[in-house]
Amino acid sequence: MAALLLLRACRRPAIAGAYNYTYPGTATANHRQASTEAAATASEQLANAGGLVGFWQTLSNSTPVAHMQDVLIKIHDYSGLPWWASIVLSTFLFRSVVTLPLTIYQHKITARIEKIALEMPAIVEELKKEAAMAKQKFKWSDQQTQIVYRRSIKKQWQNLIVRDNCHPMKTMIVLWGQIPLWIFQSVALRNLVYMLPDPLSIQAQIVTTEMTIGGFGWIPNLTVVDSSYILPVTLGLINLAIIEVQAMSRTRPPTRLQGIANNVFRGLSVVMVPVACTVPSALCVYWVASSSFGLAQNLLMLSPEIRRSVGIPKTQTELSQPYDLLWLKIQQRLRLVERPPADKPAAK
Repeated sequence: MAALLLLRACRRPAIAGAYNYTYPGTATANHRQASTEAAATASEQLANAGGLVGFWQTLSNSTPVAHMQDVLIKIHDYSGLPWWASIVLSTFLFRSVVTLPLTIYQHKITARIEKIALEMPAIVEELKKEAAMAKQKFKWSDQQTQIVYRRSIKKQWQNLIVRDNCHPMKTMIVLWGQIPLWIFQSVALRNLVYMLPDPLSIQAQIVTTEMTIGGFGWIPNLTVVDSSYILPVTLGLINLAIIEVQAMSRTRPPTRLQGIANNVFRGLSVVMVPVACTVPSALCVYWVASSSFGLAQNLLMLSPEIRRSVGIPKTQTELSQPYDLLWLKIQQRLRLVERPPADKPAAK
């Protein structure tokens, strides 16, 4: 630890040249030099590669990723936590500041859309009467009447959306914040592990060295893959749990599009397991922490008390006892409780 404290002080260029470094777990400074040269060679190969690799190289050198790296290092330095705990802390911090407010806003928009949808049946009936009167008065054909009628419905729906400021595209706002955050933090952690974008930087070498002893339990070294596969499998299970919680919390039968989307996300969750088996453990720790936050967030947003406390209006489809319903559906899927006849799929 004394060596690491000395290395942190040497992050300033003026002091960096005054010491010969001996890293924990390395016999000589030549081993670190060899690692640095190997990283530099890998960086040069990536820079010379084209296509998708070239894109990732550009992303690795981008300004948002550089800022994310700096923030991660500062959180680690100021908190004094080991790297695995710093990754978890930064993940919870970023998601609390970025994705949690966006999720609350998304739920508010969804509730507003549901409320204005309840106004439409009365409006539709009124428009039908007006269309019938206009058809008789102006001698319109059935086709002309239908065109005017549909345009009127569309206009009334748009007026309601503008009135309550709840455009359906705003329900995708969480993805607009969560996906860039996930990408930038993933690439930033990868850069820290592989001493990118400048393998010759003393700061990059120090951070990578700290990560080699900054793990926990069965993965003391965060720069290597989790050979036990515990984290990758955990990641897949948590992602599947998120999808199933969202599916089981719906009070209406899923549409065909929702069913397809659920199956696609289930497939992606399974695909992420072998991907996580090939990346450094630092990335696995981040992905598991991020997914765990997402699962907890989804469960909390089901609670009527939590929803009222953050200003989400009550709707007809809101579950009064969401956790009891989830537990019942889990038991039904595990065949611990028999499904009621009304829930059984109709025979084809």
